Amino acid sequence: MRKRGNLWRWLATLGGMLGVGVAISLGFWQLDRAVQKQQRHLAMQVQAAAQPLDATGVQQALQAQAGDVQALLYRPVVLQGQWLPAHSIYLDNRQMQGRPGFYVFTPLQLGSGQTVLVQRGWIARNFQDRQALQAVQTPAGPVTVPGWLAGPPARLYELGDAQASDARHPQIRQNLDLEAFAQARGLPLWPVTVVQTGAASEGLLRAWPQPGSGVATHHGYAFQWFAISAVLAVMVLWFQWLRPLRNVQASHVAQPD
Repeated sequence: MRKRGNLWRWLATLGGMLGVGVAISLGFWQLDRAVQKQQRHLAMQVQAAAQPLDATGVQQALQAQAGDVQALLYRPVVLQGQWLPAHSIYLDNRQMQGRPGFYVFTPLQLGSGQTVLVQRGWIARNFQDRQALQAVQTPAGPVTVPGWLAGPPARLYELGDAQASDARHPQIRQNLDLEAFAQARGLPLWPVTVVQTGAASEGLLRAWPQPGSGVATHHGYAFQWFAISAVLAVMVLWFQWLRPLRNVQASHVAQPD
């Protein structure tokens, strides 16, 4: 019985120390993720501070990066072209300043014949009638659009049959796939989008949230894992070593001479 008790004691100790090791490893993994996020954030800041590209510069950069759009995100641009309002899309359930509404996307036809999907701004949602879209002014003729390069629109979780919903309200969507949209509309779209910047105009708000590094979140997770490892280590030390040792000492003291 004593040998079996010692076996369970060593197994419990081994399991506890394994848990300590796993928790420490996860803590360092979170610290590594924080370093990666910080590096990406610094790269984003470098891109955002660069000189704006025109349409030719963007096309050359896309060719040089072999389609790797990640290397171009947040790069400022100033594009000239003409709006194609017939192909405008309203992405639902997008918030700005804590209010729900729509992101308005309109393709911009460039002088080269290529088109780029521009996230022009945000409009509030009509809660009584989802289809009653707020008026947006779209200038005719040549326009100059300042902004920065972004990836495809962020995808949100969809409930029900999204395709059926799109068929009933083709301008209003929950999500937008760039490649499928380009094929359906017959548009030679860039693999990147442009987030238009500037003051509110044309019925649109442009108070875009500034992207953060997310480093603090990973530091918080790392602290939690290190705290868990410390608690596990103390528990192993106490329950598997110190308390049994105290019990043995107490039993010796209790025995009469």
